[in-house]
Amino acid sequence: MDINAVSTSYARWAPVYDKTFGAITNAGRRKSVAYINKQQGSVLEVGVGTGLALREYAPHLEVTGIDFSEEMLAKAKAKVTNEKLSHVKELRQMDARNLDFPDNSFDTVAAMHIVSVVPEPERVVAEMARVCKPGGRIVITNHFARDKGFLAFWERVTAPFANLIGWHSDFQMARVLGEDCLELTEQKAFPPIRMMTFLVLEKRSTDS
Repeated sequence: MDINAVSTSYARWAPVYDKTFGAITNAGRRKSVAYINKQQGSVLEVGVGTGLALREYAPHLEVTGIDFSEEMLAKAKAKVTNEKLSHVKELRQMDARNLDFPDNSFDTVAAMHIVSVVPEPERVVAEMARVCKPGGRIVITNHFARDKGFLAFWERVTAPFANLIGWHSDFQMARVLGEDCLELTEQKAFPPIRMMTFLVLEKRSTDS
């Protein structure tokens, strides 16, 4: 998707996101955060959106969030202020293709329902890998295209409307698995109707 199309789409969805896409993606978001809460240290959430996950993080974590949409970020910042979420260190406007953080900055990097939205997803995953510490984990939850069945047909039919609906329905999992420094350690599908997939990729230590 074009970055301007992403910005326009999410400016349009921001006022109702929590009760529409936010509700649909709730199971995946909770699965991801439950896993992350068992980890330690710093967390970067790429595509923090309206901040739906922020209240769910455990207080021992130090959370940073980024998003390209100013409208989405405004809602996330309001949640942090109104709910006094002291574990949220920073929320910043940023293009996920060019993360403004040093190498090896975060213990965990999360991308929940955004890799099929962003332009150049391979570049985004490369940036996530760059800022993740060796031995750290990248947690991705997303819808990935199916090979057969009615849902596969539906994905192909809706694919041309990606810029309108705000995501790629025919997005292939292989597009997030190409980084040599990352090893896939966990993969699970879950409701609704096993539409979403939870992935954990570990960044190989520089000693290996």
